Amino acid sequence: MSERFTTTYYLDMHSPEQLCAKPLPAELQVIECQIKQFQLNRFLYQLVGGPWAWTDKLLWTDAQWQAQVSQPNQRTWVAYQQGAIAGYYELLMSANGDVEIQYFGLVAEFLGQGFGGALLTHALQSAWAWTGTQRVWVHTCTLDHPSALANYQARGLRVYQQEVSLEPLT
Repeated sequence: MSERFTTTYYLDMHSPEQLCAKPLPAELQVIECQIKQFQLNRFLYQLVGGPWAWTDKLLWTDAQWQAQVSQPNQRTWVAYQQGAIAGYYELLMSANGDVEIQYFGLVAEFLGQGFGGALLTHALQSAWAWTGTQRVWVHTCTLDHPSALANYQARGLRVYQQEVSLEPLT
C-alpha cells in the first residue's frame, strides 16, 4: 500500500475586525437551515465533500447524523445560485465560545466563479454574529481544494498550528 504526506492547517480569528470581507454576489443567496434535517446535512456533506474525499462521516448511522445536527449549538447554511445548491457551511459553537467552521465548501460545478471568498465571508460574519462567540476557527489540509488555505488566509484567518501525517492512499 502506498502512502502520502498530508499537512493539516489550523487557523483562527480572534476578532470580527480581522475579517477581510469579500462581498456576496447578487446571484448567490445564502440561507440558514432553521429547521434541522440531518438528511440534508448528510447530502450536503457528500455533495460538497465527494471530490475531496471527505470520508470521516460516510459510515455514520442516521442516529449519529441526527445527534450531530440536532445539537442546539450546531447551525447550517446553504448557498444557492439560480435554485441550485452552490455550497454550504456548518458552524459548531463550544461551551467556551469557540465557533468551529466544521464543514465549508462549494459544489464542484460552482468552483472558479469567485464564490468561495464570499461564502467564507458569510460564514465568518455568521459566526461572529452568534451571541457569545470568542474565537472562530477552522482546519483544512493539503487534500482540500488547492485554493482553500489561501482563501482562509485572505479572509483574515491565521495559521496557529500545522501537523504533518502519513496517510494511506486508497
